[in-house]
Amino acid sequence: MNTLEWVVAGVLGLLGLRSLVHWARRPFESADVRDHLLFAAFVLGRVGAWWSLAGFFALSANTRNPDPRGAGATLSGRAYVDEFRARYWWYPLVVVGFLLLQFVAGYFLGRRQERSGPTGVV
Repeated sequence: MNTLEWVVAGVLGLLGLRSLVHWARRPFESADVRDHLLFAAFVLGRVGAWWSLAGFFALSANTRNPDPRGAGATLSGRAYVDEFRARYWWYPLVVVGFLLLQFVAGYFLGRRQERSGPTGVV
C-alpha cells in the first residue's frame, strides 16, 4: 500500500503543478491592486489544496513504526491509524485552510465591481 500512496501523492502533486501553470497563463486584465491580490489568493488556494492533499498522502506513506532495532517496519491496522492521528492530527486543517482561501478569494473576486474611472467628477 505504500507504493499506491506515493503514486497518489505524485499524481496530486502533478495536478497542482498543472493548476499553477494553467492559472498563471490565464490573462487577468484589472488595474486594481485588490483584484490582483484576490486573484493571487485564489490561485494559492487552488494550488495549495492540490499540494496539501499530495502532502497528506506522502505523510501517510512515510508513517512508520519507530522500531528500536532500526528495522522501520510499516505500521498496519489500528496501530497505524492511531500513530497517524497522534502525529498529524493538525494536517487536515491545512487542507481545509487552502480550500477556504480559494472559496473566500473567489467569492470576493466575483463580487467586485468594475471600476470605470474616478467617480463624482463633473
